[in-house]
Amino acid sequence: MRAFRRSTRISILCLLGVSVFVPIFLLSHRLKHISSDSLKEYVEDLSIIKHRKEAQTLSAIEQDEGEGLKEPIRVVYKDEGFKSAVSFSSRKDNRFGESRNAADDVNLSEKNATNDEAREDDRRSLQEDKVPMSVEKEDLHPNVVRRDLTVKSMSRKALDEKVKEMKDQVVRAKAYLNFSPANSSSHLVKELKLRIKEVERAVTQSTRDSHMSKSSLQKMKAMESTLLKASRIYPDCSAMVKKLRAMTYNAEEQVRIQKKQETFLKELGGRTIPKGFHCLSMRLTAEYFALETEKREFPNKHKVQDPDLHHFAVFSDNILASSVVVNSTISTARDPERIVFHLVTDSLNLPAMSMWFLLNPPGKATIHIESIDNFGWLSIRYNATLQKEGSVDPRYISALNHLRFYLPDVFPTLNKIVLLDHDVVVQRDLAGLWSIDMRGKVNGAVETCNEGEPSFRRMDMFVNFTDPMVAERFDVTACTWAFGMNVFNLQEWRRHDLTGIYHKYLHLGNTRPLWKAGSLPIGWMTFYKHTVPLDKRWHALGMGYDSGASLNDIEQAAVLHYDGILKPWLDIGLEKYKHYWRKHVKFDHPILQQCNIHE
Repeated sequence: MRAFRRSTRISILCLLGVSVFVPIFLLSHRLKHISSDSLKEYVEDLSIIKHRKEAQTLSAIEQDEGEGLKEPIRVVYKDEGFKSAVSFSSRKDNRFGESRNAADDVNLSEKNATNDEAREDDRRSLQEDKVPMSVEKEDLHPNVVRRDLTVKSMSRKALDEKVKEMKDQVVRAKAYLNFSPANSSSHLVKELKLRIKEVERAVTQSTRDSHMSKSSLQKMKAMESTLLKASRIYPDCSAMVKKLRAMTYNAEEQVRIQKKQETFLKELGGRTIPKGFHCLSMRLTAEYFALETEKREFPNKHKVQDPDLHHFAVFSDNILASSVVVNSTISTARDPERIVFHLVTDSLNLPAMSMWFLLNPPGKATIHIESIDNFGWLSIRYNATLQKEGSVDPRYISALNHLRFYLPDVFPTLNKIVLLDHDVVVQRDLAGLWSIDMRGKVNGAVETCNEGEPSFRRMDMFVNFTDPMVAERFDVTACTWAFGMNVFNLQEWRRHDLTGIYHKYLHLGNTRPLWKAGSLPIGWMTFYKHTVPLDKRWHALGMGYDSGASLNDIEQAAVLHYDGILKPWLDIGLEKYKHYWRKHVKFDHPILQQCNIHE
């Protein structure tokens, strides 16, 4: 009896031992031979768990409607989740390897503590076991990286195409939503709304991250499936066409409004005057009236009416811009003693303009500053111009802008004069302009009729050739030219009475639209067949807009013209052209420093 009990007890203990040690042995064996395929499955399980929330959302929709919405099978991998899963798996694999190695080392040290040779053999076998494991990890890592790079290596062009396709899907989905009744809560409506949110989020993510993830591609497929379902429910193609046309019209109307607003804001920015310029004008005006009367006079008055000198005219109310024109012209002149500058401004800016050049005299050159209000004869003739323009842009309605058409009256004793706009910079000596053969013409200017050049202009761009009078008197193919740097033969001007012709066109323009606002189109009409072309190296245009002018043309030009609204003294001016203008501004001047005018 005792022998039976003893044998029973032994058998129970053996069974307990087997039940305890066999699972441990099997588990350690499994961990030792874990493969890259099982690691990949583990990673996929982690990724699927992270995206279970979206599947639960769709299942909730199915329960609400009681319909069998078949969700497309989506195995979604997010880049961040995928990488974290891989790193977690690698760390776990390392921990398993380390624990297994440590356990093996302990067992070997216990069993072979007295046998050095056996322990050495066991260590060699242990190292041989580690080699396949490390190779296995190296094989896994390139696969994971290769999979990640496959998603990110999509070209920019392909990414843009995918983004456009997703945007088109959103437009189509919204069109189908408009077909459904108002406040509808049908299964399809909920599904479309969900898909729209998903795809819009994918578009945002793809644009921000500059690559297309697998999650985004899955959302595109899911959206396409939903759109296919919607097309079966709403098979009326004509209704869809009408809806898409209406949506296209609304989008085009919004684009048109935005472009119109953009143009208005740009023009508004071009008409603004920086705060520092107001400060400069006020400080100079205060200092001018603090001067004694005899100190307000400029020297060399006897040169002002001398027809044998080189006379330049600038009509402006911008003090700093006018100073750049004067400084750049004098600094490049070989004989500055022969230069006479005539600055005409309004009565408000006359004290400040005078004070600036009294503080900063133009060296050996002569300067003469006058107010337009001193021309009493001009006010009667100029009223017609103000009535004609009807523009809010001061560049067009300013009296200074149209004063160029009265040059023979402003300078009655001169025979030739060079007119410079206040937004130009002179890079070469302009004395050669006085030796140009005008061939009996009145105006010498650089042409702008060459197609392919940034400054290209045509008559019909600004002049209304649908008017019979215009079509009869002018040739639409006639070559156009630029204001900004012009040589005028005042003797020929007086002989042809071009000022009278100018007023004639003004009178006609009051009765019907003949040209766009500004002095350029009416200048083309006034000096029609009275203009001689100059070498284009005298005058480079396009510095006030992104003309793409070549650096070679800019460096060779005698005069750089910042025509356009992007003036160099404004924040909106083009930085790549500003340094030509800035180098002629005395930014270290105390008044400019006080008014916070700096580069």
